[in-house]
Amino acid sequence: MASPPICDFGWKAVDFSLPGTDGRTYTLGDVSGPKGTLIMFICNHCPYVRSISKRIAEEARALQEMGIGVAAICANDATSHPDDSFDNMKLFAEANGFSFPYLHDESQAVAHAYDAICTPDFFGFNTAGELQYRGRLDASKTTLIAGARRDLVEAMRMVAETGQGPREQIASMGCSIKWRSAA
Repeated sequence: MASPPICDFGWKAVDFSLPGTDGRTYTLGDVSGPKGTLIMFICNHCPYVRSISKRIAEEARALQEMGIGVAAICANDATSHPDDSFDNMKLFAEANGFSFPYLHDESQAVAHAYDAICTPDFFGFNTAGELQYRGRLDASKTTLIAGARRDLVEAMRMVAETGQGPREQIASMGCSIKWRSAA
């Protein structure tokens, strides 16, 4: 299990250009919303992500309705973890009804630029591209908790309305990013 650090308020979102499971290539500007942006690092095989994948899809739709742009990125090494291959990403996005781009960071450059730690790892930005939330989806871990407080949605609603995220945040936890071995 891995857990990311507490939110580094004001850290600027890093641009990217990554292929999506829908056949398009996306940049940060393409996925940014008029009231903020959520970038999630997820994968297909992690039990933490698998247990909340349907809720991620539901919460993403709620955020999109608020004007928050949403994208997910898989950066895991598919050589060591074939369940996280690009072809399997396409199947995972379809099976979970993702309404947002699911992007492949094969080089892992974007995950390194964001200092992504685990799957899931949520990065919520305001309209200026400043980090305002780096917390959990909700209290669910490897088992979905019915009726859990909607930490991510509530934080991003605050960002959409005020440009600021909550000062108290609970870090996400999950499987570590599966980095390529240094050659």
